[in-house]
Amino acid sequence: MSKPVPKSNPFLLALIDDLKTASRENEAPIWRDVALRLSRPSRVWAEVNLSRLERHAEDGEVVVIPGKLLGTGRLTKALRISAFQSSEAARTLVEAAGGQVLAIRDLVKENPRGSGVRIMG
Repeated sequence: MSKPVPKSNPFLLALIDDLKTASRENEAPIWRDVALRLSRPSRVWAEVNLSRLERHAEDGEVVVIPGKLLGTGRLTKALRISAFQSSEAARTLVEAAGGQVLAIRDLVKENPRGSGVRIMG
């Protein structure tokens, strides 16, 4: 069995540290959960298609995806979606539906307590 390879992306490492700090300072366990999910190997990260968001998210909801947002499917709901990575097609379709795609770090600054935020994936 091989030894796990440590993460080397400095942006990802800083984001994980920032999420853990935000969780402690704001007593918001949601950010620690997202940090732990991003600490896992990237091959097990969530990959959420728009079709899944269409089925499971309510209109106007704030969703965080600890992984990748992909553009397969259609979206008719105005969602605020935060993901570590997102495809250009997904961004275009979310904005066309009246939603918004933002970085996880921006969502933490905007909502440090994590209230009303739902994890998908």
